[in-house]
Amino acid sequence: MTRPIPRTWQVMAATTLHVLAVACARQVAPVAELAGPAHLMTPQELSAVPHRVPDRRISYGEDSSQYGELRVPASRGPHPVVILVHGGCFKAAYATAGYFGAMGDALKADGIATWNIEYRRLGQSGGGWPGTYLDVGRAVDHLRTLAAEYELDLSRIVIVGHSAGGHLAMWAAARPRLPSVSPLYAVTPLQVRGAIDLAGPLDMTANIAGYEGVCRDSVITTLLGGTPATVPEHYAQASPIKLLPLGVPQVLVIGEYEDNVQQPLVEAYARAAAGAGDSVRLIVIPGLGHFEIASPRTSSWPQVRSAILALLAGRLPPEVSQAGNRRR
Repeated sequence: MTRPIPRTWQVMAATTLHVLAVACARQVAPVAELAGPAHLMTPQELSAVPHRVPDRRISYGEDSSQYGELRVPASRGPHPVVILVHGGCFKAAYATAGYFGAMGDALKADGIATWNIEYRRLGQSGGGWPGTYLDVGRAVDHLRTLAAEYELDLSRIVIVGHSAGGHLAMWAAARPRLPSVSPLYAVTPLQVRGAIDLAGPLDMTANIAGYEGVCRDSVITTLLGGTPATVPEHYAQASPIKLLPLGVPQVLVIGEYEDNVQQPLVEAYARAAAGAGDSVRLIVIPGLGHFEIASPRTSSWPQVRSAILALLAGRLPPEVSQAGNRRR
């Protein structure tokens, strides 16, 4: 004998059929508009982008993380230089200079030398405040030691950083603005001609919640040795937005599907920099996320490359229509 279907199952079946009917009745276009891309690059995929061994690996300090990868074109110099600063949530466990190797290769093919720096990060002795910042500054200044031997043009230097490295790159460009009482102060910091931030936090106070949420760790407050309430001077000396005007042209690049830094905060920095008298360009690249913009093998590269070449020439890249950007 066939057993009767329980009443609860009948209700569930009817409800399911109703939901399916409603879903089928909806238009496809609005759903597609809300959907994100099928796939965004992962950090593992960025690290796996093939690259050649650098021409030289040169130490600028005693620690094993105080070195840079130098790539120099085969042509006669003096060569313009791009300093590359990798990211990784400021943590030693997350990334190394290697993931910028492919960009170094691409720029070398364009006749540009690159100095791809490593530095002490959280989880390493000396990483954090002030060691991480001192390492970046020391690595930048070490180009003076390398210039003659490798025919480097120190009047044409652009610094490019991604994610946490974007923050550090912008800070390095701002070093001449540091007060002499700061532990990060340098008497004669090597100046750059321009800076490019690839999705790095520019206001360390405003980015705490979002950035630490994505990194799943208290990386900003740990890096700076406390909260804005406990060590306000650290935030004032580290945040590029607090050091405006930087005095050099700046390009800010994020993907449409960026999730490490919030676009409104990047826009707020761009407005503040322009208001302080700096030349600044914000580029939002449609269809890409956080990691694609650091790779020379994605659709972001033509715009990033154009920005580098423009800054080396002492100007901003031309404006690009942002019509493709749907996510705000």
